[in-house]
Amino acid sequence: MQNRPFTLLVAAVAVAIEGLTAVAIGGWVAYETLIGAPDDVMSSLVLAGFALAVGAGLVWVAWGILQLMRWSRGPAVVTQIFAIPLAISLIQAGQLAWGVPLIVAAAVILVTLLAPPTTHALMGDG
Repeated sequence: MQNRPFTLLVAAVAVAIEGLTAVAIGGWVAYETLIGAPDDVMSSLVLAGFALAVGAGLVWVAWGILQLMRWSRGPAVVTQIFAIPLAISLIQAGQLAWGVPLIVAAAVILVTLLAPPTTHALMGDG
């Protein structure tokens, strides 16, 4: 851990938090679907499954970043590129409690993943 730049550690932690949040939301939706009476059970279960899968994937990507795996930066960056329009839509819809943290997280992750120390650690000199 000593030879990892601070920006890489921040990126890994932020992606992990994002992933764990998605897992928690997916678990909550699944729980609410199973104990409640949703309007559309199938849509609720698909949403729960999607959130769980995305969350698990992000936790795996965070582990890859922490382990200096070159492949891990691409999925993390692409996820943030999708997260920014979603956050903007949430903010415009008045869902500030969801949109603001999401756009802050996406910005932090993009800045730290694309920072020169992180690039050097993940990609090397070549």
